[in-house]
Amino acid sequence: MNLQPSSRRPSYAEDARVVSAGGNARVLRNTYALLALSMIPTVLGAWIGLASGLSTALSGGMGLVVFMVGAFGLIWAIEKNRNSAAAVPLLLGFTFFMGLMLSRLLGFVLGMGNGTGLVMMAFAGTATIFFGMATLSSIIKRDLSTMGKWLFIGAVMLMVAGIANVFIQSSALMITMSVMAIGIFSAFVLHDLKRVQDGVETNYVIATLGVYLSLYNVFQNLLVLLGVFGGRDE
Repeated sequence: MNLQPSSRRPSYAEDARVVSAGGNARVLRNTYALLALSMIPTVLGAWIGLASGLSTALSGGMGLVVFMVGAFGLIWAIEKNRNSAAAVPLLLGFTFFMGLMLSRLLGFVLGMGNGTGLVMMAFAGTATIFFGMATLSSIIKRDLSTMGKWLFIGAVMLMVAGIANVFIQSSALMITMSVMAIGIFSAFVLHDLKRVQDGVETNYVIATLGVYLSLYNVFQNLLVLLGVFGGRDE
């Protein structure tokens, strides 16, 4: 009787799964690294916007037009150059622009008596949501790809309502939209990270773009809610 341990070589299918898992992990690591790097131009853009007074100039309809043209133009450029060396600089330029656009809201909140504390709370809340969704994405085994289309529909509805509210100026609508946005974009973080882990998204620049946009929206809307319900005048 042969009592030697089995020396069966793994099948090609098993080899492919190992290679695939290693590739997915590499894309995920690169996504996390680029996401961390993208925070630097975001903070720099917000600081320049506050220091230069640009945050007060970009208000109302003008701010909306600049945001829509700049944001969608840069997103289009990143998508078009997703497989070229220009993708990372374009993404970092986009995050700088988004920091500039965030400076108006930051300036408003920082003008409150407890503004610095509110910003830190919004940052801590966003970080908690990110780590929570990242942990869930590694635990959940089921395919979440079908969730994407429903989240996309919700995001489009939020965008339309946001544009309308520029002219309506309804506080109730703003609060409702902020609560919904936090839920929708938190789920988007889970969805996008799961796509990377499942090997659906293999481009770490595009993966970073998706997660960054979701976290940006979570932070922004947390800041709105904290400013409405927790802000104190000087």
